[in-house]
Amino acid sequence: MQYRKVGKLDWKASALGFGCMRLPVIGEDSGNINQDEAARMIRHAIDAGVNYVDTAYMYHEGKSEVAVGIALQDGYREKVMLADKSPIWEIEEPDDYDRILDLQRERLGVDTIDFYLMHALDRKSWKTVQEFNLIERAEEARADGRIRHIGFSFHDHLDVFKEIVDGYDSWDFCQIQYNYMDTDFQAGRAGLKYAAERGLGVIIMEPLRGGRLTKDLPALRPIWATMASERTPADWALQWLWNQPEVSFVLSGMSTMQHVEENLASAAASKVGLLTEEDLKVIAKVRATFESLSPIDCTQCQYCMPCPHGVNTPLNFEVYNRVAMYDYLKGGKWDYENRIMDAEKAANCIQCEECLPKCPQNIEISTWMPIVDDVLANDAPYQIEV
Repeated sequence: MQYRKVGKLDWKASALGFGCMRLPVIGEDSGNINQDEAARMIRHAIDAGVNYVDTAYMYHEGKSEVAVGIALQDGYREKVMLADKSPIWEIEEPDDYDRILDLQRERLGVDTIDFYLMHALDRKSWKTVQEFNLIERAEEARADGRIRHIGFSFHDHLDVFKEIVDGYDSWDFCQIQYNYMDTDFQAGRAGLKYAAERGLGVIIMEPLRGGRLTKDLPALRPIWATMASERTPADWALQWLWNQPEVSFVLSGMSTMQHVEENLASAAASKVGLLTEEDLKVIAKVRATFESLSPIDCTQCQYCMPCPHGVNTPLNFEVYNRVAMYDYLKGGKWDYENRIMDAEKAANCIQCEECLPKCPQNIEISTWMPIVDDVLANDAPYQIEV
């Protein structure tokens, strides 16, 4: 296992952290974790040198914390840094922060959580943090030993990320979504560098975009074949991250022992500067090929906004395009249901066509909107339009 510096902390993390959002389950019920297999996987990873285990209040319908606590019995708790997250969306009054934290410690069976994150901060939840003085609550929890390090995970635009980083002088770390397809998404590469320059450890989530970057897509095979060394698409994606010095370490949500073994092998071979310029050029070509699979040529310029009927055209197109790019309809339906507010959904388009002359790409927006809604909102399987 390789180990990497985490911001200003006097501690080095294994290149690979174990994310516990996708533990093995029995049947289709995400709350029915296969405890024996989950514990076997987590302990095997720790035995191989992984020293960071990450869970959250809502993972596996609230069952992940209990499963992790059981897996870390028999001496394994002392071998890792344990991370958990405060669900800011559940906090309706300041005391909720402490109530939930104490419940999480009870679920985990621990006195102290080493890395405690404010979960999924965005513009709205950051205001909740400020309104309820939750930073002060976190500092009090650190002072009395319930937590050790204060950080946050993030899902919003770069300007919000910078505001949050600058909004508290003593962040120890942050967690961002980042991979070779998401260099300009949310915090992106600019956010990675911004936080690292200010001494924060930067932990990477979704390094494989929920498994999308592991797919053996026919359009990508001839490109990967030009690489000088032979690796799987997953390994290339992980090495692309570990190649960057600003990356503290990478979290992976692993569902099978095969995932664990493959990721451990990748982590053992990782280092900053491993990839050649030619390697990086090929990965850039893979990214461009992925992007070329987008059926709607939207550049997110937002000239079409605001829509008089409230439709968030760029966001609807982004979700639809990602379904086509990654061949992942299930994920697109989830995004449409959960990431796009009802008032902003494509279903609200009445084909008034006010947006058409504003689009520099000449996209037939009013034609696409019912297709987007039909594919993403309907329960029946659809062939994606390209």
